[in-house]
Amino acid sequence: MNGLLAGLGATIPLVAAPMAGGPSTPALVLAAADAGGLGFLAGGYKTPDQLAAQIAEVRGGASRFGVNLFAPNPVPVDPDAFFRYADALRELAGTYDIPLDGVAPVEDDDGWEAKADLLVSDPVPVVSFTFGLPPADLVRRLQEAGSLVFQTVTSPGEAALAASLGVDGLVVQSIKAGGHSGTLTPAVPVQDILLAELLDRVRSTVRLPVWAAGGISTPAGVRDALGHGAEAVVVGTVLLRSPESGASAAYKAGLADPARDGTVVTTAFSGRPARALRNRFVDRFHPVAPGGYPAIHHLTSPLRKAAAAAGDSESINLWAGTGFRDATEEPAADILRRLAGLD
Repeated sequence: MNGLLAGLGATIPLVAAPMAGGPSTPALVLAAADAGGLGFLAGGYKTPDQLAAQIAEVRGGASRFGVNLFAPNPVPVDPDAFFRYADALRELAGTYDIPLDGVAPVEDDDGWEAKADLLVSDPVPVVSFTFGLPPADLVRRLQEAGSLVFQTVTSPGEAALAASLGVDGLVVQSIKAGGHSGTLTPAVPVQDILLAELLDRVRSTVRLPVWAAGGISTPAGVRDALGHGAEAVVVGTVLLRSPESGASAAYKAGLADPARDGTVVTTAFSGRPARALRNRFVDRFHPVAPGGYPAIHHLTSPLRKAAAAAGDSESINLWAGTGFRDATEEPAADILRRLAGLD
């Protein structure tokens, strides 16, 4: 162990990824700290008060943790495409009594300023950003408050932009990652290259500590990323079936279903590219889904919540990286220790 994560007191080079929408609970973050690593709370889709409450809960049991925020990088939806997609969803929405009559695009920033101010006034050990770049002034304010600042990047060019802001480190995310891509240009396909090669390219472009993310689900995958210069490895999908995960029962069942035949990058659920297990929703709506975040997210969110409550794995976003077969029901701390080679 060395570098920024070791400086925070970690004894294993493992980080529990921020998974917005419910999976990243305080219990999961505490389990990561207990294992000797670090866990992230996901600030996305929470109100500032909800995020503050989770920070307080984690702080009561661990001194080593992080918070991730969605930095604004909107992709305004084409209105005609939005209404065509709403029409396509109408039949499925009707099965859950979700009215789509009169629905209109919602373009918001997820409470960005209030959450950023919260993290300046009530600092946490690590703050990371994804989707967009924070202002350099916010990076400086967070650092002055005592936080390490990380930026999610998916290419050497993004890494250079992040470095110019003065961040402390980078989360280098490959296309194999589950859930949303952190790309700064969501309308442009992310380059399909191995994580090891991406790490090499980023490290030859900037001189910043890097944490590796994307499809890592085995001890061998962890060793490979560390061997290519990452000081830590960020994992998410492999933790989703653990008791500490807040993933819904339908989500966990979908991950465990042996009939699932792979993952696909789709805009069908949120209007932003994200990797998910194939299900009927993906097969039906991926071909017609427009880009447009957060408007498409807000359009489909009530339907997805209703389907999850009904236990319908075919109508929800089963975010998953390419290593989803390795997700188990073990306690999260045991999973992280095993990935670190401590078993």
